[in-house]
Amino acid sequence: MKFQKKVALTAVFAALAAAGLAANAQTIRIANQGDALSMDPHSLNESLQLSVTSNVYEPLVGRNKDLSLAPALATSWKQTSPTVWRFELRKGVQFHDGTPFTADDVVFSFARTQVDGSDMKSYTNDFKEVRKINDHTVEIETKTPFPILPDVISQVFIMSKKWCETNQAMGPVDRRKGIENAASFRANGTGPFRLRERQPNVRSVFTRNGTYWGTIEGNVSEVVFTPIGNDATRVAALLSGEVDVMEPIPVQDIERVNASANTRAITGPELRTIFLGMDQKRDELLYSNVKGKNPFKDKRVRQAFYQAIDIEGIKRTVMRGASNVSALMVGPGINGFQPDAKRLPFDVEAAKKLMVEAGYPNGFEVAMNCPNDRYVNDGRICQTVAANLSRINVKVNLQAETKGTYFPKVLRRDTSFYMLGWTPSTYDAHNALNALMACVDDKGAGQFNLGAYCNPKVDELTKKIQAETDKVKRDAMIKEAFDLHSADIGHLPLHQQSLAWGVSKKVKLVQLADNYMPFKWMSIEK
Repeated sequence: MKFQKKVALTAVFAALAAAGLAANAQTIRIANQGDALSMDPHSLNESLQLSVTSNVYEPLVGRNKDLSLAPALATSWKQTSPTVWRFELRKGVQFHDGTPFTADDVVFSFARTQVDGSDMKSYTNDFKEVRKINDHTVEIETKTPFPILPDVISQVFIMSKKWCETNQAMGPVDRRKGIENAASFRANGTGPFRLRERQPNVRSVFTRNGTYWGTIEGNVSEVVFTPIGNDATRVAALLSGEVDVMEPIPVQDIERVNASANTRAITGPELRTIFLGMDQKRDELLYSNVKGKNPFKDKRVRQAFYQAIDIEGIKRTVMRGASNVSALMVGPGINGFQPDAKRLPFDVEAAKKLMVEAGYPNGFEVAMNCPNDRYVNDGRICQTVAANLSRINVKVNLQAETKGTYFPKVLRRDTSFYMLGWTPSTYDAHNALNALMACVDDKGAGQFNLGAYCNPKVDELTKKIQAETDKVKRDAMIKEAFDLHSADIGHLPLHQQSLAWGVSKKVKLVQLADNYMPFKWMSIEK
């Protein structure tokens, strides 16, 4: 086994070395536990993929280093009426193939987010119309007042209409069906870096865009992105100098990385909340030994699961303290977070009583879907949850797998019980309410509410929250919506994980709380 591990390490390092043979002093080699599943910016609403593609594509409204709003492809924006926003577009911008950027690309891109296969519907589902005023002005009309619209569209990247037409990529690839098109493997954005090479799950190479409209603060000319799923191999690659940046560092290796003469760990809070969801819609679960009914439709069962999970034990033994236990679906740093919200107590005996009351004194079997290469210690967390639930006689058939197969499966709702992580891209509670907790419709609401939790009162509040401009009133409605969801046991919130990046001491970069990694702010210092 030791020999096989050594061979595996050697193979990884050889591949990394080959990738860097032609590299100069401005090449940065980045390793991550997973890969972006596609280069199509509308195909998967997952932060790693959006982080990678955000270096190639850009939104109208971007973010500064402190996550405040910043002009990107739009130089300015304003409300001309409660339901209309006007955006003045940046002039002189070119896509990587030299095609000029115009209002036509904006209208096309927003429409593209609403077609089948798009994973970005929840960002634009309340748009009534996106219209071109002239080549460098667009208006977005919404169905109701939408004061946080600039925040919402900061994750919607603009594609070239001409390029998509030429390459038969008019709609996004559908990850749920395994469908691909040219946008899966090639890219043509306006961003600071161009995609030069794409080998899925092997490596992707990005080069500095010499005709970029903006300022690239860093001195990096090339980025080689390599997925390394094995934690030990990823850490070894950093410590040996084969990679310059890697994430995440396993929590048990943070001290080791800091102890090295050539590397350091950059840690900080992350805005992502990890939670569990349950199918509350089907009359019979797809993957359970309970036939003829769905135990998750019973709040007592959901509450029993909640109270059987030893979340402090997970924090202590699995996360080694590097997590913030959560009672809500959003955490600190998100507008609308309720710091006084309390979790239900961990109480196995109370959970057993609830199971008896619900008619399951002997428990039942259910399959649980988890990724094992997406979130910090995701596989181990799910193993611990399964062990916790065995105390109330629930047999969890754990199905942990790479995110490349996990996400397509759960996103098509082929699941009964699942783990998910969510960072509200607007840094506002409305995003989580609309995407995770709203009753599912065909317009994009509840697009990631994979268990189909539904409370019409929560929906009503979510629509009011979207339109409300008075902060006091808005925060009160957010609290009411969260309270209703918590009382329903709509989901099982776990924690916010902490960021831990391993970085060569010669590299300077910016760590953002949303776990995005902008190449334009990276430099190699001698």
